[in-house]
Amino acid sequence: MATSRRRRSRIAIAAAAVAAVVLTTGLTTGCDAVNKALDCVQTAEAIADSVTELQQAVEGAANDPTQLEESLNSIDKNLDKIGDKTDDADVNKAVDDLQQAVTNVRDAVKNGDETPDISPVTDAAGELTKVCTS
Repeated sequence: MATSRRRRSRIAIAAAAVAAVVLTTGLTTGCDAVNKALDCVQTAEAIADSVTELQQAVEGAANDPTQLEESLNSIDKNLDKIGDKTDDADVNKAVDDLQQAVTNVRDAVKNGDETPDISPVTDAAGELTKVCTS
């Protein structure tokens, strides 16, 4: 529980920082750049929420194994959204890295791993958030 609270705290801090960056960007660039940045941030935030759900799903996999698949699907859906909306090379690399991490978790689950290592997913999601806010 404490880990979940700390993660949500970090997500909230990151979201506040992103909002500040977006507002500052809006004052210095055109609307298209602001809209793309905002889309990236919103999707990265949704992915962060999905990663939190994935962590909870791994912890509760014995009770409801379908939650794990639903969390992975949610991340995939959000990755598709962000990948379609950006032409930024750094964002695209972060999306690709996160997609690979999700694929690795999905493969581990298919191969019978009931508690797969999701730290690469968490790390890649953090990198995506970082890229979206820089």
